[in-house]
Amino acid sequence: MMKRVFIAIKTDAGAELLRMISSLKALLASEKIKWVDTSNIHLTLAFLGDTEEKIIKILELMLKDKCAGFHDFEFVLTGTGVFKNYRDPKVIWAGIRSSDRLSELNNTIVNGLKENRINVEERTFRPHLTIGRIRSIKDTENLKNVLEKYSGTEFQTVHVKEVILFESILMQTGPLYKQLGSYHLK
Repeated sequence: MMKRVFIAIKTDAGAELLRMISSLKALLASEKIKWVDTSNIHLTLAFLGDTEEKIIKILELMLKDKCAGFHDFEFVLTGTGVFKNYRDPKVIWAGIRSSDRLSELNNTIVNGLKENRINVEERTFRPHLTIGRIRSIKDTENLKNVLEKYSGTEFQTVHVKEVILFESILMQTGPLYKQLGSYHLK
């Protein structure tokens, strides 16, 4: 039985982030955007997709080991933007100020996956929180103006104390994220 899994940092949205999201929802109400449920907001460290149970077992041991040797740290949520680009936007995100500790944690986990010969999407680590997925957009200029209002805004500081292994269960209402394990940083 395969499970669709990913490794992430759970992010509890604070007041500023929630205010920005509800403002975006209001200003972009006429567009077809699937907003991420604020209780599901997270920063993905590695997306593994469909994974066998026996691999998940290995994954759990690796995460326990790697996280135990890694100190907790903080990062700052700042700014908004889109993936792909404003001509063809697919994802609206909240940004993360460049953090060496976050990059180190990501490398530690990706290397752990490689050491255990677990396949992971090869992509440049661009830390972000997905806040909306764009189905279609009529006014890209408006989207750009709305998001640029927040280009320098700091939303909150996130204290990272654990890494979570999630299963993503695709439902009609949107994905359901089920926590399979949590691994504390020292």
